[in-house]
Amino acid sequence: MTPIASEQELIGIALALLPTHAALSEAEQLISNDTQRCVCAKTLAQIRGLIIAGLDPLGEAFSGLRSSAVRRIDGATYTPEIIINSMVTWAASEGYPDRVVDAGAGSGRFLLAAGKLFPKAKLVAVEYDPLAALILRANLTVVGFIHRTTILAHDYRLAPLQRIKGRTLFIGNPPYVRHHLINAEAKNWFAAAAAKFKVKASKLAGLHVHFFVRTLELARKGDYGVFITSSEWLDVNYGETLRKLLSKQLGGVAIHVIDPKAMPFDDATTTGTITCFRIGNRPDELLVQSVHSADSLSGLAGGRLVPWSEMEATKRWSIIVKPGPAIPSGYSELGEVCRVHRGAVTGNNLMWIAGDHTHELPNEVLRPSVTKARDLITAGDVLDHEAKLRRVVDIPADLDELSDSARNEVKRFLRWAKEHGADQSYTARNRTAWWAVGLKAPAPIMCTYMARRAPAFVRNLCNARHINIAHGLYPRQPLGSHELDSLAKWLRTNVSVASGRTYAGGLTKFEPKEVERIPIPQLDLLVAMQSSDSN
Repeated sequence: MTPIASEQELIGIALALLPTHAALSEAEQLISNDTQRCVCAKTLAQIRGLIIAGLDPLGEAFSGLRSSAVRRIDGATYTPEIIINSMVTWAASEGYPDRVVDAGAGSGRFLLAAGKLFPKAKLVAVEYDPLAALILRANLTVVGFIHRTTILAHDYRLAPLQRIKGRTLFIGNPPYVRHHLINAEAKNWFAAAAAKFKVKASKLAGLHVHFFVRTLELARKGDYGVFITSSEWLDVNYGETLRKLLSKQLGGVAIHVIDPKAMPFDDATTTGTITCFRIGNRPDELLVQSVHSADSLSGLAGGRLVPWSEMEATKRWSIIVKPGPAIPSGYSELGEVCRVHRGAVTGNNLMWIAGDHTHELPNEVLRPSVTKARDLITAGDVLDHEAKLRRVVDIPADLDELSDSARNEVKRFLRWAKEHGADQSYTARNRTAWWAVGLKAPAPIMCTYMARRAPAFVRNLCNARHINIAHGLYPRQPLGSHELDSLAKWLRTNVSVASGRTYAGGLTKFEPKEVERIPIPQLDLLVAMQSSDSN
């Protein structure tokens, strides 16, 4: 088959697969205007044959025509067949639904699989993107499911889904969109919706967490569901909303985590966790499983049972799904010795990292800072000179703290910065004062936190600050230079990527709490060990 060369051609093929007077949504009609249905009969027959055979030529064309960067804005990541099959197999083990709802249907892969397995179920596809909606309409028409399908061209959070008497299965791959791309109105909706179920909603939550909350709004007791999402919510603070809902109204049944190195999605570097739930009917134990590949999911039947009391007492669920080694005798967690803090978020590095635009600012608001992981990696064991570091504009929230001459120069800079939109970023709008980056005090030890290698632990002897590309280790009690040197040396030698959180493709990330959980020898023993090595 000749490759589909453009979105317009893709629209034409989708239209050619539909009846002439098919009822399209307003958004679908808009993109279909002036599009010809004239498609080579041979090509059309080939595409129809591939769809009937269970393939997704139109969805694959869509993913190929739109770059991953463009699709990332809407969180459009299509799920491989092997994962879908395990998810619908689990759904069937829970009984046959009267209705199947796909929240963010894409090209209809989940509905096509569910429609075959549940031939009497009504199908509902919720899809905001009109091109994806047109494609799934064509796919459902070809396989003969369109007569029992309702297609809602809506944002799932606002979709007008009617209640029914029977059971509803909610299934799908909620879009993975980071909070930076979610507007204030949607975040306010999320907060209000979560409050109905007596849980707090973090503004940092991704769109996939919004979808779980919306599902709980739409569902009733007895309904059930299975979603695949990224794995971040298992551990991060914003995931607490979902963790609490699963322990209560959502009724968490199982969590299956796919090893990040397996790259569960062909077109996105992201992790994969499958979550199974029964609305209002939580079992006493949660089934948890970690698998090396999607091939090992096997209908989501495997795993071990963990009492919900243990899950509720743990903030980081990934260590329950895949437990790490116990802390050895004579060791303690690094967090008992040091607090670990991520650096400040500037919100606009081009504005707040010094350059030609800041040459008139006084030195007292220009702080030598680690602004790239490379600054630490190339420093080796010790960062002892600030000459190669860039400066970060660090203006106090209260401008009266500045000298008169400095304050005048800063005010001129702020007027210029505001004219260039520096006050409009998400970060700036959520500061006490939009200009106050708020660099933390110099940390005696700094470390990188995201790479395909172990973190670089570096002694900071030049009192550099750091932004959010690094973490700072701050002793809970005063430590001498020898103790700090010994600690940094031990961490450089003994911390591996296994201590962090691995993402798809082998990228390892160390969140502050994960660094604090690194086991280290008790401090006096550590100093003695390093002294012995030196001799």
